[in-house]
Amino acid sequence: MAGRVCYHCKQTIREGEEHDCWTTTEAALTKDLTGDLLEAWERLRETAADFGEQRIYASHKSIMFSRSSCYFFVRPKRKFLEVCVFLGRKVNASQVRRVDQASKSKIVHVIHIKHRDEVEAPITDWLREAYELGEATARRSAASISPRPDKSVRVLKRSRPR
Repeated sequence: MAGRVCYHCKQTIREGEEHDCWTTTEAALTKDLTGDLLEAWERLRETAADFGEQRIYASHKSIMFSRSSCYFFVRPKRKFLEVCVFLGRKVNASQVRRVDQASKSKIVHVIHIKHRDEVEAPITDWLREAYELGEATARRSAASISPRPDKSVRVLKRSRPR
């Protein structure tokens, strides 16, 4: 049988067969979760969905929550949910496993959730803060974009006297 092995998922793909290992669904990512983790996932998703308008989608091994940009994502693991929250400030708390600078304005906080009861304040407060930060950042960048000058108008620079 002629074919190739996918670099990413290591599956053998027959010649002419369609293959897209990057496309996935929430159901596919959460199907193997234990009862406690599944309940924690459902509560986490419900909490975030109640914040307001946003896009929730699966991408590779993560489930992303975004407005104009991703404000947090979840990587389902065998023993915990790895929740990565983007905030504008550094949070020092026992729930936060790791903190990294994600960009100039965003700091990612990695949190491990093992049970439904962990999806409460302060974690839900941080999720809401991240949700609101995404909107504020989008408004600031939209306001800072100035309209492009008309190319037909010529701007003359005044030379400095020597």
